[in-house]
Amino acid sequence: MNVNLYGCDGKWVMVDCGVTFADPQYPGIDLILPDLAFIEERLDDLVGIVLTHGHEDHIGALPYLAEDLGVPLYATPFTAGLIRGKLDEEGNADRVKLKVIPVGEGFDLAPFRFTFVPMAHSIPEPSALLIDTPYGRIFHTGDWKLDAAPQVGTPATPEQLTAIGDEGILALVCDSTNVFNEDASGSEADVRIGLMETVGKARGRVLVTSFASNAARLHTLGEVARETGRQLCVAGRSLDRILKVAKATGYLKDFPNTIDPDAAMRLPANKVMIIATGGQGEERAALGRVAAGSHPISLDAGDTVIFSSKQIPGNEVAIGLIQNKLAAKGVVMITDRQAHVHVSGHPGRPELAQMYRWMRPEVLIPVHGEMRHLMEQARYGLSQGVPRALVQTNGDIVRLAPGDPAKIGHAQVGRLVLDGDVILPGDGQTINERRKLAVNGQISVAVAIDKGGRMIGQPQVRLQGIPVEEDRDPFVDEATDALVQAVRQSGRDRAKLRESLRLAVRRVATRWTGKKPIVDVLLIEA
Repeated sequence: MNVNLYGCDGKWVMVDCGVTFADPQYPGIDLILPDLAFIEERLDDLVGIVLTHGHEDHIGALPYLAEDLGVPLYATPFTAGLIRGKLDEEGNADRVKLKVIPVGEGFDLAPFRFTFVPMAHSIPEPSALLIDTPYGRIFHTGDWKLDAAPQVGTPATPEQLTAIGDEGILALVCDSTNVFNEDASGSEADVRIGLMETVGKARGRVLVTSFASNAARLHTLGEVARETGRQLCVAGRSLDRILKVAKATGYLKDFPNTIDPDAAMRLPANKVMIIATGGQGEERAALGRVAAGSHPISLDAGDTVIFSSKQIPGNEVAIGLIQNKLAAKGVVMITDRQAHVHVSGHPGRPELAQMYRWMRPEVLIPVHGEMRHLMEQARYGLSQGVPRALVQTNGDIVRLAPGDPAKIGHAQVGRLVLDGDVILPGDGQTINERRKLAVNGQISVAVAIDKGGRMIGQPQVRLQGIPVEEDRDPFVDEATDALVQAVRQSGRDRAKLRESLRLAVRRVATRWTGKKPIVDVLLIEA
């Protein structure tokens, strides 16, 4: 969920505006957005949003937040194509200005000047940003790696990067994701060899799952399908979207013609290869539906599924569930542990060291990773001769110049959640109530009384998520008795009566279950 703000002479520019995906502490939530309260209070001074590349953690919040920010977006053609599609889906494309900047070119957002510097990553047109200011130059890497044989796009050469460093770099703001990797990330060309060998050995159908945005991998898989004599089927809306935008912006022009799932299932098993979404365990993605038997494509014993992607931390359980379903069908599964079928899009230590030598920054600012990654890159950069390193936490305001770099303040930061069509605070009343409901359950109580405060009829008690199972009826009986007793002991104060009813039922629930459920009381006066 990347959002970076750079300020200079009273003006601000935002770099990236992404999302992250929810975990169980956000019940019912799929997407988490950044809380932009700091810059929303300074909108008159925000001059633009610059996007480094098209991954969800860098552009995914734009459909929900960009319109209210009210400033132009700046992106290279492929990234702009993905953003435009997202804005169209949200219905606000005509209200958000999107300016397309050719790869490698620059533009002014006074007092800043930005230049897109092409890099290698796992998506077309990943760009570092060279940010010129009156007080020094910043090299913001975005997501990157070094690849001697990239399959899509042409990254900046060592000579070009050296020339940037020669002109002086105040701060290197650098990707930390793979800082613990002692080896370089590796080339997409090497993956092509590994995939060719793996697919060539397969005897039945082959399904390959990878990140939909990895257009370089799509190019590789297209070549593998062609050279192994298999027709290609693509399964997944996000894959269709990436292919459409890639072809529209000049990439994947030689990608093989594809067939639909019905045609794929009519072919001999050894004559088809399927590329599918869902390698991170998403139930509704194509692979999840194939594993569950609810997709037009089916897999049988002896077929092969290749996981050509890294397992994102936190997705292990979801991926394991799908793999267990596939295993029960007798499907053979290959991951990067069994064959060379994936390389990372982020730099290992040798690549980081090379970037330090090219840029020679006065200060290193690690970004993109958890605290352990940021601290490790700071240590590593210092060991490689970078003079200074400064580690930020979310919300830290850092002065880079003039003077020595230092933390000078802290901004409000936090999380928003997309709940259906509504954006809410991640720790606001709604989500906190939902957490309590998920943990403790809920009891609804209805009690009728006359004007003298005497009970009319019998109280009604309804349970949701209370762990009483087969003891439900005796539990309700005891809760009802507690309600009757509370009415008898209460006076005419209706607020006190309502609270007495609530506490009476919750005490019964706590005694029976050890939990403190939410108790809602409906008090009816006849």
